Amino acid sequence: MVVTATQSKGSVLIFEKMFESRLFFTDKLVSMGARIVLCDPHRAVIQGPTRLHGELITSPDIRAGMALLIAALCAEGTSTIQNIKQLDRGYERIDERLNALGARIERVGR
Repeated sequence: MVVTATQSKGSVLIFEKMFESRLFFTDKLVSMGARIVLCDPHRAVIQGPTRLHGELITSPDIRAGMALLIAALCAEGTSTIQNIKQLDRGYERIDERLNALGARIERVGR
């Protein structure tokens, strides 16, 4: 939902009440051009819409990895996502399935 909020018009407050570190990947979205203020470990305010741009980013966990993949698909230019082991474990052949829908995902350095 955080990535969706970067593409939506206006301000969005995301409140994650269970896990403190769940929103700590937002700094990677900021490096891609997102306007996000991390208020505390549970809340982030996202101002949109913003144009995201390609970036070299590292996936810290499975949920953040999927969010970063979605952000990379929204971004202009090329993004490289490192540490995709969690994505592979949680989403079987995600690159092939998204490519079948029109994405341009290429694995490098297998």
